[in-house]
Amino acid sequence: MTETQLAALLCAFLGGGEAETRQYFDVYGMARHVRVDCETPSHVIELGLDGTPSARDSVHQALFAAHLTGKMPVVLMIDRDGYEGRFEYELRHTAPMAGVLYLRCTEAVIVRWAATAPGRGRAQDDLPATGNARTVCDLSALTSSAGVEAF
Repeated sequence: MTETQLAALLCAFLGGGEAETRQYFDVYGMARHVRVDCETPSHVIELGLDGTPSARDSVHQALFAAHLTGKMPVVLMIDRDGYEGRFEYELRHTAPMAGVLYLRCTEAVIVRWAATAPGRGRAQDDLPATGNARTVCDLSALTSSAGVEAF
């Protein structure tokens, strides 16, 4: 799956989440915008794909989106190969140093969770809450009940 497709699925899990939102700003009188992978009422979430050095850009993107919105910045690393590689390791350590929440979720859990969604009763936040799914995709810090203050 592509990063955009994964962002759309993840945003669907989060009550009030919207994928690929635009945030506008002006530079020397010229209108510009950035796209946020997933935006909730309290967070701006940038996805990074494991094994790609461009995942490092997610920290910058999350921080700039937080600057524009006043929301909490998050980097969510998508694990596609089942182990923590170089870029996941780097981001796990550097994102928190920059004030960015770092989360990791396996692509397989995202796809499976989306496929089984029709069989579950839809709560405000439809996130893996128990068992192995939560172990490899704990997004509880993003729930509306997490009580996170604005950035």
